[in-house]
Amino acid sequence: MTLRRILVAGATGFVGRALVPALLGNGHLVRACARHVDGRPPRANLEYVRCDLLHPRTLPRALAGIDAAYYLVHSLGARGSFRDLDQSAAFAFAGAAADAGLRRIIYLGGVAPSGHASEHLASRLEVGRTLRAGRIPTVELRAAMIIGAGSASWQIVRDLALRLPLMVLPAWLSSRLSPIALQDVIRALLDALEIPLPESAYYDIPGLETLTAKEILERVAALEGRKIATLSLPWLTPRLSATWLHLVTRADYGLARELVLGLAGDLLPEDGRYWELTRHRPRLSFDAAARIALEEERSHLGAAGRLASLEEALVRRVGPRLRMS
Repeated sequence: MTLRRILVAGATGFVGRALVPALLGNGHLVRACARHVDGRPPRANLEYVRCDLLHPRTLPRALAGIDAAYYLVHSLGARGSFRDLDQSAAFAFAGAAADAGLRRIIYLGGVAPSGHASEHLASRLEVGRTLRAGRIPTVELRAAMIIGAGSASWQIVRDLALRLPLMVLPAWLSSRLSPIALQDVIRALLDALEIPLPESAYYDIPGLETLTAKEILERVAALEGRKIATLSLPWLTPRLSATWLHLVTRADYGLARELVLGLAGDLLPEDGRYWELTRHRPRLSFDAAARIALEEERSHLGAAGRLASLEEALVRRVGPRLRMS
């Protein structure tokens, strides 16, 4: 099946920015859809179109003539109930895609947790179910933590690892997950255009290693020649943990809180059958992916990156005394 005309909903986001050039490199005609596309001129085989999934009237134009669509959007951080917004957007998109005659939808969601799902994870899973319940065959790929410059979860991990001289250990840092490199996620998303799909299905896409959140922080610190002293505080509540993350990292409180709640239990894949289906197993280890992300941040952030480095040095040198005063 040839799927050449591709829509990317969420094209200006973290994953979308990497996916669009990969699709172009594979010879696809790409329509990049986002709420804000002003000042983005079209290029060969690429056009930008304004599209707001919470305003369904913008969808028919975006989906006209499209063979397959990537759904890379979520409402975390929006005002009101982001869970309700996510569901409204997914339902509207599934209906509009069916009206436009698409042949496939590809959705990037999150891994189902071992225990109770946080509101954010529950919403991601509900979006997948909504899209898969529609009339268009849908591939749902589920990732835990994606390692790459620009990822919100990576930013929190990176800031903690490089700014803290002392790391407290709440219970959630013992949770296990299988992080995956952005580059391997892009390969998986490209393969999702080609796999047989007699009916909608979901697949986990784990990375090469299973690590605890604590091990992830330690590995990132080690790449920069740092070693973090640890202090066990298993009673630290999600609210206090989120406040701690907000103060130490660049994350807003709501995002930090959802990260903590999402790590209340393990985020492990059910299996690796997607890699068996595509025959493209992940190529990058956690360390390799983290090293690439760190190098990209240094090369692209310029003056802002240098300022962040100075800030991290100040936090490491002065931070303990400031927090104790």
